[in-house]
Amino acid sequence: MVFVSSRYDLDAVAENLRREFGATQVIGCTTAGEIGPLGYLEGGVSGLTLGRDDLTFEIGLIEHVSEIDHRRVQAFAYEIRQRLAQKVEKFDANRCFALLLIDGLCGHEEHVARAVYDGLGGIPMVGGSAGDGMNFQQTAVLYDGQFHTNSAVLLVASTPHPFTSFKTQHFVCGTQRLVVSGAVPEHRIVTEINGLPAAEEYARSIGVEASQLGPLVFSANPMVVKIGGADFVRSIQKVNPDGSLTFFCAIDEGIVFNVASGVDLVQNLRSLFDDIAQKIGPPRVVIGFDCILRRLELSQTGTIDKVSAILRDHNVIGFSSYGEQFRGMHVNQTFTGIAIGAKSKHD
Repeated sequence: MVFVSSRYDLDAVAENLRREFGATQVIGCTTAGEIGPLGYLEGGVSGLTLGRDDLTFEIGLIEHVSEIDHRRVQAFAYEIRQRLAQKVEKFDANRCFALLLIDGLCGHEEHVARAVYDGLGGIPMVGGSAGDGMNFQQTAVLYDGQFHTNSAVLLVASTPHPFTSFKTQHFVCGTQRLVVSGAVPEHRIVTEINGLPAAEEYARSIGVEASQLGPLVFSANPMVVKIGGADFVRSIQKVNPDGSLTFFCAIDEGIVFNVASGVDLVQNLRSLFDDIAQKIGPPRVVIGFDCILRRLELSQTGTIDKVSAILRDHNVIGFSSYGEQFRGMHVNQTFTGIAIGAKSKHD
């Protein structure tokens, strides 16, 4: 797996990967920052190799994801699962996990994630939306020696090692309610909140002027929606010239948001890795997808080096994403991934 800064010439990167790895399958995507053996990186490349003793896998490419058909993608995911089952002696879905890498500007991550998860039949899935720094111009996934836009790569794997999937966030739901009263769902744009221009009302609710809105404010003041009794962060990407707000996730009229309040991100992350260690022991590797807005917040609060050290100490390889996937959900401002431990001597 290779996670590549969008600053690179992607055609040149793909050519070099083909030359270096030959017939070995390589997947990956562009990033909004990388996570590697040194912790957080920017403008670089990170990656990892998983060998035959680590996992048996099947990989596939989903093209034209902006024209998604739920049944087609569900059937695709089921086919990948079945191909894996034919390769694994005594196939056990409890020994399997899935990774989804998807174009972060396609605007259809919710639909793809749900369809893939439905097709996997209960296999835990996590993933990340490919990034483009803070440019929001073009993102791509890597498959079969080439970078592809408007596409997603799905890996379904069986491993003899203990593993666990995870999702964590450091925001809790507040009491202030905001109702989406105007929206353009197909473009993830909110035009009105509480009957007022969206940017103006959002700014009022968090106690700032609309002119102050930007990525750093968004990272510190996301909104939360309750789904099935659980809180899911819904993050804002940008303010548009007409005073509307573009989100990183699906929205629609009538959705009720609550303004979120933050807890200690550093302690939240330490608690996550304590929990992972209790489940599988110290992880050999963690494949992680970390929202770019978390990284911006860490830069603003001066704690990025501390979190970078935590990621490094727990063998995290991954990237800063435009959104994350967990099971059948597309989420924002979270850290999701798969942690893989060492195989027991008794296995």
